Amino acid sequence: MQLFYHPDLDDTTIDFSFPADESRHISKVLRKKPGDKLNITNGKGILFEAEISNAHHKKCEAKIIAKTTTPNKPYRLHMVVAPTKLNDRFEWFLEKATEIGVHEITPVICDHSERKVIKKERMEKVLQSAMKQSLQTYLPILNDAIPLKDFLNTPQSGDLFIAHCEADAVKKELYHSLTPKQATTVLIGPEGDFSPAEITLALSSGYHPIALGETRLRTETAAVVACTAVAMINL
Repeated sequence: MQLFYHPDLDDTTIDFSFPADESRHISKVLRKKPGDKLNITNGKGILFEAEISNAHHKKCEAKIIAKTTTPNKPYRLHMVVAPTKLNDRFEWFLEKATEIGVHEITPVICDHSERKVIKKERMEKVLQSAMKQSLQTYLPILNDAIPLKDFLNTPQSGDLFIAHCEADAVKKELYHSLTPKQATTVLIGPEGDFSPAEITLALSSGYHPIALGETRLRTETAAVVACTAVAMINL
């Protein structure tokens, strides 16, 4: 099955058209014709089946013929991750986290962050592509980048964890700290780790220190390991 993304579709949609780039892909690359069927999601949990009525390369038009609401995962995962110095590493995390299962992502700017600006529009496209590739119908929420201190002033529900590299801290493995079917927020720091002041602030804000294995992981690897642990505990 090939999945398309159209954020404007909802329960009341009958006839609609694709934007120019998707229209070109459907008609020129995939060579779809009137009468052909397409599977589409709005990224909000609905899977639509549509029939092409006009396969024009600038404005492909279609009609909804069926729709199904798919259940969301039994947990909610919010990954709070410092952007990596190299964009492609953070984009790799976004792709893999979407495939594994994440609901919300907040990039945070930390004391040791080397990257303080993100290209949100580009990252949204990475999430959309990963959602379609993995045949999922829920698009993760990507928040604007925010200073870590500001994020920690925002109340979060459920289990709260921070992964850091301080050697003298008492830390449990994340997998053994998780509660199934629970909202979970995990903080992952930059290449230079969280500063001692940030760790202290997070702990005072209710975050529990956790380990992600015996080796030191890159930011993006640590974030993917955390996503995997949460997904596995909810199987």
